[in-house]
Amino acid sequence: TEVIALMLAAAGGRTWQERLERTLPAWKGAFSLVILAQNEVIAVRDPWGFRPLSIGRLPHGGHAVASETCALATLGCVDIDEVRPGEIVTLRGAEVDRCQALAPAAESARCTFEFVYFSRPASVWDGQNVHHVRQRLGAELARESGVEADVVIPVPDSSIPAAIGYSSESGIPHNDGLIKNRYIGRTFIEPTQDMRERGVALKFNALGENLAGRRVIMIDDSLVRGTTAGPLVQMVRDAGASEVHLRITCPPITHPCHFGVDMGHDDDLMAAHRTVAEIADHIGADSLAVLSLDGMMRAVGATEGYCNAGFAGGYPLPIPDAQAKL
Repeated sequence: TEVIALMLAAAGGRTWQERLERTLPAWKGAFSLVILAQNEVIAVRDPWGFRPLSIGRLPHGGHAVASETCALATLGCVDIDEVRPGEIVTLRGAEVDRCQALAPAAESARCTFEFVYFSRPASVWDGQNVHHVRQRLGAELARESGVEADVVIPVPDSSIPAAIGYSSESGIPHNDGLIKNRYIGRTFIEPTQDMRERGVALKFNALGENLAGRRVIMIDDSLVRGTTAGPLVQMVRDAGASEVHLRITCPPITHPCHFGVDMGHDDDLMAAHRTVAEIADHIGADSLAVLSLDGMMRAVGATEGYCNAGFAGGYPLPIPDAQAKL
């Protein structure tokens, strides 16, 4: 964003829209920008549409811009609409000026992981409610990798809808098995492994009354570094579970994301150098199964237009050599 700001400052042009039109073609990758100028707000989205960006009309005049639709709904916005890929939207009081500065990319690259994990469940992404897609992910997972068990539990919070979907499809009762501490952030993006591991220990408590003596299916959204999975399996066992079967609502993440998500490089990703069976052994689960790429896209309801590079490689843009993080 510092580079973007410097390029805009040097671009020339009478208006911010002119500056943006001059610089947008040079920016390759994911960006959703909101620019606060003297008497206007400008929203801009990359032509691939990697990340969400939406605008809404406030009930008593004016507009708001947010990266997720649920924030606009909280403000009472109506007429909520996506900023289109490659579009510049300029807001001046009640006036809205929409300009398609760049044609959308020939192949859009919406991030599938927004459905799997990032977006809040009340948001709408590509016209679909995130919560409902997550329920369908769980149902697809039950169809692909069912196992005999007594209870289905989610790893809160993003896996709760998927656990509901898995339970509904499988007929196995759903219950809470883990309680989340709301004051601990996302552990897989902590800067060091030590901090990530300590974060897991502080992040969850097990409910022994719901787990003791039971065969447990634990639903989680993804396996990234593997920081959370092993300690959680052990936590559920320590609470008295007789079996722990881990089910993941997306395929193995084998390639790093270069479009705005700090999930580490190849060596940091558990699935980049282990098979599913090896991961199951490593984390101590009785069984481990992941959702297939086809199953995930069935739940999403699309066959194209999404970036699945983290699961399958094949990035939508050429990737330069990665730089060391620190």
